[in-house]
Amino acid sequence: MHSSTSNLSEYVGRFAPSPTGPLHFGSLVTAVGSYLDARSRGGRWLLRVDDLDQARNVVGAADGILATLEKFGFEWNGEAIRQSARLPRYGEMLDRLRAMQAVFPCSCSRRELADSALARDGARLYPGTCRDGPNQVRPAYAWRIRTAGSINFADLIQGPQHENLELEVGDFVVRRADGQFAYQLAVVVDDHDAGVTHVVRGADLLHSTGRQIYLQRLFGFSTPVYAHLPVVVNEAGEKLSKQTHAPAIDSTRPTRALVDALRFLGQRPPTEIAEAPVELLWQWAIANWTLDRVPHALQVRDELR
Repeated sequence: MHSSTSNLSEYVGRFAPSPTGPLHFGSLVTAVGSYLDARSRGGRWLLRVDDLDQARNVVGAADGILATLEKFGFEWNGEAIRQSARLPRYGEMLDRLRAMQAVFPCSCSRRELADSALARDGARLYPGTCRDGPNQVRPAYAWRIRTAGSINFADLIQGPQHENLELEVGDFVVRRADGQFAYQLAVVVDDHDAGVTHVVRGADLLHSTGRQIYLQRLFGFSTPVYAHLPVVVNEAGEKLSKQTHAPAIDSTRPTRALVDALRFLGQRPPTEIAEAPVELLWQWAIANWTLDRVPHALQVRDELR
């Protein structure tokens, strides 16, 4: 639910679900981790709906996610922001990159890149085909960042990270040929504009962090502190998602689901609290949250569903 409570703490966290379906256990784990890390440190917790990819959005899913979070006792500061309402802002920042000559137009199709090597996140490593100008004349072009050098950062859960952008990522897209802005650009602008200081999210986004830090530095933005929680996977080792048919979280038993999420995150809620009102569970969880207990793994199998 929306919280109007003002807090002057320097900590600003956020949860940014994509409305591709109802809230499932994997998303709940991320929400719990980011919420507790913010609230246990007297910080603010913001809610943003990452609905940039209209083709993947499910009608009504965003409202359903917000309603589920309310039932589970989450309280966010300010109104929930939707990326789909911020397209002019992303365009403004792309223009800034153009003025800096930090981006270039690219005419390459997916088919043309199909033989390229794989980057760390499984995407195709861009071979630099259009760096000196598009290799074909087309009515619309993608825009790519001209990468250089390496990124190093310390993740609070996953430890020291190093990524050579040129060799491991390549020149990545910030706006597609169809005009849709890329996640990497949008999230950097959103986090900066909201004053986010700490990003606690799933480890499936760990390999996006180098690109985001690179953009932050180009814009002159400060870099948040990152903590990547282990991703919840099923018996087949697949991340819980709409594509892997992850069931919606049971909102009729919020305390039980929250206790399961806490245990997945390495916390140790007492047995009796599983039947307590949600308000008491949150009081215990905020008072006892310890990031050090979170498993230092990229993924953990869900043994409870």
